[in-house]
Amino acid sequence: MRVAVITASTPIYRGQEEDASGKVIRHILEEAGHDIVFQKALPCDKTVLSTVMQRMVDGELADLILTTGGAGCAAGDCMPEATMEIVDRPVPGIPEAMRAYTSQMTKRAMLNRSAAGIRGNVLIVNLPGKPGAAKHCLEYILPEITHAVKLIQKQV
Repeated sequence: MRVAVITASTPIYRGQEEDASGKVIRHILEEAGHDIVFQKALPCDKTVLSTVMQRMVDGELADLILTTGGAGCAAGDCMPEATMEIVDRPVPGIPEAMRAYTSQMTKRAMLNRSAAGIRGNVLIVNLPGKPGAAKHCLEYILPEITHAVKLIQKQV
């Protein structure tokens, strides 16, 4: 499966912070045998994020887009809005399951606003921005989202 990983963080984009969550996500995906076809930190800007994701989908560059960051309650967080702006069909069960799973570890999981949806034949999933939370969520949902991508692409 071809996967794009987008980190929504202006400080990481500017080189002021390390992309720890992006590295964790990449490691899990590579261990599972998936191909990382794109990985980049972008500013937390709704137009930039939605445009990059839309171009990736419409250009058939990835089967799955995973994002990290930008889905909290901070004033500049806009990843769920950028995602929902471009999807054709929402898949609310994915972020609901992630929040339910991680809420057993921390009550702060309820503050995550992640979204998920399908555009064309590509699944887009927002993961949390903290490395530990991104790791727990991705490990939890990876088998199901892999199956979802196959269904979306009619491989099952």
